[in-house]
Amino acid sequence: MQDKMRKILDKNREKIQYGNLPTYIPELNKAKKDALGIYISMLDGTEVGAGDYEYKFTIQSISKVITLLIALEDRGPEYVFGKVGMEPTGDAFNSMMKLEIVRPSKPFNPMINAGAIAVTSMIKGNTQAERIKRIMDFFKLVTQNPDLRINESVYMSEKQTGDRNRAMAYFMKDVGIIETDVEESLDLYFKQCSIEVTCKDIARIGLFLSNDGKLQSTGEQLISPTYSRMAKAFMVTCGMYNASGEFAINVGIPAKSGVGGGIMAVAPGKMGIGVLGPSLDEKGNSIAGREVLKDFSDEFNLSIF
Repeated sequence: MQDKMRKILDKNREKIQYGNLPTYIPELNKAKKDALGIYISMLDGTEVGAGDYEYKFTIQSISKVITLLIALEDRGPEYVFGKVGMEPTGDAFNSMMKLEIVRPSKPFNPMINAGAIAVTSMIKGNTQAERIKRIMDFFKLVTQNPDLRINESVYMSEKQTGDRNRAMAYFMKDVGIIETDVEESLDLYFKQCSIEVTCKDIARIGLFLSNDGKLQSTGEQLISPTYSRMAKAFMVTCGMYNASGEFAINVGIPAKSGVGGGIMAVAPGKMGIGVLGPSLDEKGNSIAGREVLKDFSDEFNLSIF
């Protein structure tokens, strides 16, 4: 298994040169562009990594899957999807165009920035500190990593340059999508995106979803299997930004990418997969990472279609 993983990495390493590091969050531009790694976590307890799987990066939009699950447990699907839609947009992940021109004025899905900010605003807690602790505790439990932390440099970089996200959030407050304090909700969103992880951590999130919301380590049903299936459906239709359809056809498994270079993927009932490649394509996905996942899915016949 590990030898095959190394070969897949080596085959796709040359793709790195055709991508770029993100510049709109300055701190992300400091990443190691040529890093490339993969880690798998299987339901039978087997874990295997290859390449730069221990390289640390911030989770970014992969966090949207977890906060959606927490919001669904807190509020229920009727409330959540009364304010956030279920459809792909075909637009960039940070587009705000359709918020105003489409009625009702709500984000199309929870995987774009507007939808994710709205979802984060729904997470319950008496204080801001309690809300971020709930998010962090959930991540630590699912990843089995008690040492997870927020990268303060990336968090501050996101906060200082997040004007587009801020504009979307205030618009959603105006039309009643966000009911909580805008700046507090944004701060929570910036922090969740700045959680520092490795391929192992996101592979274990994938494993959790592969197991329909049940912890592999203890057997505890942490979230409703229905909500887990909802999350995987969103990953298939919206998880790779406006390249989700192409990814579904070519790779065939639920996945969620982040502009930190990570891709978290799920082979339902089999394994979770974590891939890292900070060099991004024009749509914000890891340019080598997406090809690594394609070859890995082909090699082990993982497509759900």
